[in-house]
Amino acid sequence: MSIAFFDLDKTLISVNSGRLWVSREWVMGRISKRQAARALLWLTQYRLGLATIEGAVAQALLGLKGTAASDIKDRSDALYDSRLRALFRPGALRALEEHRRRGDVCVLLTSSLNYLADRVGAELGFDAVLCNRLEVDGGLHTGRTVGPICFGEGKLTHARHEAQTRRVALGDCCFYTDSFSDLSVMEAVGRPVAVNPDPRLRRRARRKGWEIADWGSP
Repeated sequence: MSIAFFDLDKTLISVNSGRLWVSREWVMGRISKRQAARALLWLTQYRLGLATIEGAVAQALLGLKGTAASDIKDRSDALYDSRLRALFRPGALRALEEHRRRGDVCVLLTSSLNYLADRVGAELGFDAVLCNRLEVDGGLHTGRTVGPICFGEGKLTHARHEAQTRRVALGDCCFYTDSFSDLSVMEAVGRPVAVNPDPRLRRRARRKGWEIADWGSP
């Protein structure tokens, strides 16, 4: 048995869900133009692998402290149903099916928040969903995450714990991602695959001799 880890944004789906979320929140008047601009700037830095873990936390929790978990879940469900469900790359679905035929464990490993990540996990039948889970107290978000931050080196922490729990060596696992910010996981697994990669990851993949895949557009 092996584990196939899959990134979400720009990998399984053809867009960045965070960018869609920010745009929708601004259009709905839930965040200011300044907040939207700051969030979009961070997302650009994230895409280039320049964002810090601290920046990831700040933007992921932007405006959520004290908000009702049920409200954010409903808004996330609306975004998923109206936009994201139709954006899965065809190659992603084929890769998932191939790993299932092999008997591999399929794990979603994403920096997205749990509300969207869990919908993807349920829709595609992932065996586990590793993501940024928002802490909730009395139905309200506390402004903190549950467990380690799932970003950068934190993603590797999540992947390593999942592999240890299932008694699988990371060297026997594979990871699919588009982003240079996931480099730590790519270097830890036995089969790193750069899917529709950003320029920095593409250069690194070519230098390392990693697989480069084009999973197409929905």
